Amino acid sequence: MLRRVTTKVRSRGTLALVGGGEFDSSLRDLDQRLLAASGGTDVLLLTTATSFEEPARVVARATEHFAALGATVREVPVRNRRDAEDDTLVKLAKSGHFVYLTDGSPLHLRSVLKDTSLLAVLLGGWRNGGVLAASGAAATVLCDPMVDPRGGAYTVGLALVDGLAVFPHHTNAADHLWARSLDLLPAHATLAGVDDHTALVRDAEGAWEIVGEGGVTLVRNGSTERYKPGPCPDLDA
Repeated sequence: MLRRVTTKVRSRGTLALVGGGEFDSSLRDLDQRLLAASGGTDVLLLTTATSFEEPARVVARATEHFAALGATVREVPVRNRRDAEDDTLVKLAKSGHFVYLTDGSPLHLRSVLKDTSLLAVLLGGWRNGGVLAASGAAATVLCDPMVDPRGGAYTVGLALVDGLAVFPHHTNAADHLWARSLDLLPAHATLAGVDDHTALVRDAEGAWEIVGEGGVTLVRNGSTERYKPGPCPDLDA
């Protein structure tokens, strides 16, 4: 059996940890489910992780993607820690029931969000029944330990999910990075290699499921199991 992981904040909401490739047609079913879980047709988009990589393009892709699902996208333009404490932006983030954190730089995203009013609002919304989705870099940041993109080792994440390390873009990442993450995996943690266009989803009842076109590889103490889309019984929050 793989070690059970726990959410740091008890929640009645839905969490989606996407391996990467957000706003792709292969994830329409997932995003439709997340919209339904949120009870609305509005998505708040945080492109903080792509602050240095033309975030406007990400917003445009997200807008087109969710428009096909009958939903609208509003960006919360947080670029730095000052923005993450800005009352207007924090209030905007608080107004949403579906928040999506995009892929990009995990180190920048972590430095911006850690111990801020914005992070407290995001966790509060999720805890109270909202939907929180995070792709690629953002998915690994929400967990602890966090996979360090500079070499596949580990650093401290935001610990929304404790004891789980998400390795995004699993099937497309360099083999040596995966090998290093395997070698350095802490004894207390489970490593989840999440493929692109695939997500680990935790519903409001605490059950985990794999959704998408790929799979998830779960590793603990040298034991490796590969899961296809469907229930994921070894993660119990």
